[in-house]
Formats: sequence, C-alpha cells, structure tokens
Amino acid sequence: MIDTKAIEEHIRGILVALGDDPDREGLVETPKRVAKMYEEVFEGMNYTNHEIAEMFDKSFEDGASDAVVVMRDIDLFSYCEHHMALMYDMKATVMYVPKGKVLGLSKIARICDMVSKRLQLQEKIGRDIADIMTEVTGSEDVAVMIEACHSCVSARGIKKSGTKTYTAEVRGAFRTDPMLQIYLR
Repeated sequence: MIDTKAIEEHIRGILVALGDDPDREGLVETPKRVAKMYEEVFEGMNYTNHEIAEMFDKSFEDGASDAVVVMRDIDLFSYCEHHMALMYDMKATVMYVPKGKVLGLSKIARICDMVSKRLQLQEKIGRDIADIMTEVTGSEDVAVMIEACHSCVSARGIKKSGTKTYTAEVRGAFRTDPMLQIYLR
C-alpha cells in the first residue's frame, strides 16, 4: 500500500531542498495534499495485472465469433518512471476479437484507468492492458494503441510542445489478418 505519511515527510523535505519554507501559509498543507494526490494517481501500483483482471472481469456470453470490439479514445493520464513527469492528452484504443464472451465496455475503460495509475513507460501501459484483456476475455487477438504527450519532452529538456508518442501492442490475428489491421489505422 502507498505510505502517505512517508510521502508527506519527503515532500516537506523537497520543499526545504528547493529553498522554500514548508511552514509558510501557502505550503503548510502541500505535503498532505501531494500525498493524497499520489495515493489517487498511483492507485494502480497497489495491484498486479492479475488482480486488476479479477476486479474488472465482468463478461457476457456472446455467440458472434467473427465480431470485433473496438473502443477508441479512452482518455488517460500517467506518470513516466524516468522523471515522474506527466503523460497527458493520452488516448488509448483497445481492440479484441471475442472468444464466446464480451467484456462490459465500462470494464475496458476501468482496466485502462487502473493500469495507467502507475509509474511506467507508455509501452508498458499498452502491454499491461493487453495482458489483462487477454486474461479477462480469453482472446489472444488483442491490440492496444496509445498516443500521448509527455511533459518530460514538452516542458523540460528539449521542450517540444505538441509532440506526441504513439505505441501499439499488437497480438494474435491483429498481426496477421489484413481485415483486422484496418482497425490499427
């Protein structure tokens, strides 16, 4: 579990290290607020992929074996593990071919949300979502595409605002079937 008391202490230390006074009016509650925010935005760190799959495994029987489920533009945000910098304007597209059952649509978005609440790389977000989708749906035919802006690119270092990073985790028939590959565009 996330240790909010330790976070508070460390944020207070960071404020001092930055040369500010953590006891001044505007900063008195900042360590507590940051700890509460971290508890929320890093909630996914409390769970393994398998535990997330168990949380959101709400599926329905479906006999349509040739259907494709595509959920586009799922809004997300995350934090990169290199700078703890925000990945923003993030959109995920999740696709799968059902194998006798379909997953409730809200569960797809909830899986994406929970996975994104970790310190990680964008590529890992796609892999973890695909792993969970495979576990929950029983389908190996899964694809996850993500586009995002990274504040470690836009706000520091090279400072290239508007630059987007695209990643794709493509598995099963999405790799080989030209009819399914049209969804990857």
